Amino acid sequence: MMKFFAAAVLAAGLQSVAGTAGAAECGDVSIAEMNWASAGIAAHVDGIILEKGYGCNVTLVTGDTVPTFASMNEKGEPDMAPELWVNSVREAMDAAVKEGRLIRAAPILSDGGVEGWWIPKFLADAHPDIRTVEAALTHPELFPAPEDPSKGAVYNCPSGWSCQISTANLFKAVGAKDKGFELIDTGSAAGLDGSIANAFEKKTGWLGYYWAPTAILGKYEMVKLSFGVEHDKAEWDRCTGVADCPDPKVNSYPVAGVFTVVTKAFAEKASVAMDYVKTRKWDNQTVGSVLAWMDENQADNEEAAEHFLKEYPDLWTTWVPADVAAKIKESL
Repeated sequence: MMKFFAAAVLAAGLQSVAGTAGAAECGDVSIAEMNWASAGIAAHVDGIILEKGYGCNVTLVTGDTVPTFASMNEKGEPDMAPELWVNSVREAMDAAVKEGRLIRAAPILSDGGVEGWWIPKFLADAHPDIRTVEAALTHPELFPAPEDPSKGAVYNCPSGWSCQISTANLFKAVGAKDKGFELIDTGSAAGLDGSIANAFEKKTGWLGYYWAPTAILGKYEMVKLSFGVEHDKAEWDRCTGVADCPDPKVNSYPVAGVFTVVTKAFAEKASVAMDYVKTRKWDNQTVGSVLAWMDENQADNEEAAEHFLKEYPDLWTTWVPADVAAKIKESL
């Protein structure tokens, strides 16, 4: 949890006149620390930058997509959600932005939230013809099923997740069963992750559902295959995302819009930092690498944020003015 550093320094009489002005301009800022790792790290990165660089008094509050959005929209708090996946609240979000209650700032994930069917990069490098799902399905021998290696395997999304439905429908739509493939139920996220780790350890083929940014894709290089068609939202709503749909058609997963969202009050009281929140973004590869480091080192969100700031200065210093960057570097 961020401590009220600027306020304490002011009380001790150690803050410079310039710093005092910065804190006065920024004031108290509350940031939603969402309950998944990439968003939690982003909250701590923002907390450190706003506190150490801009003199804000920062506190982090526990959050999740729908309740955090509802609270920001109805109560004006917290001030900031660093990583809000807007698809699930899109209509209400559009209305809140239009009516001036909320401001959609930078798309924090510059690639968006990405889902799809992936294969290991080592396999893609060895078979440059496999860049589409259709091409992969002509080679069941490259993706042996765990129980019956004579068949190919497509690994499904974890049980109970909505992507389990869409993956099963797409498996049916592309005719994978008729092409010698089985749809493998991994049971859980840990089971899915374990199947990928096992494939890399044994250097065997793997084909299945995954998403980014994640620690697994930060640790293991994977290539997302094309379904050969654009995302069709109407078809997705009609069938792709609907359980037991009798006639699924080939479709692509949507790219999720993932934005930093702030309240109108934040934009007014912390205007000194608005250029930062309108600029700050990172790609899925960077986030995945930080998540992989976090997983390998059993680090928490704050430690991962500090790791990012220490190891990726060439990226984050482009988000802030030079004098702000100098203050942040000094604090690390």
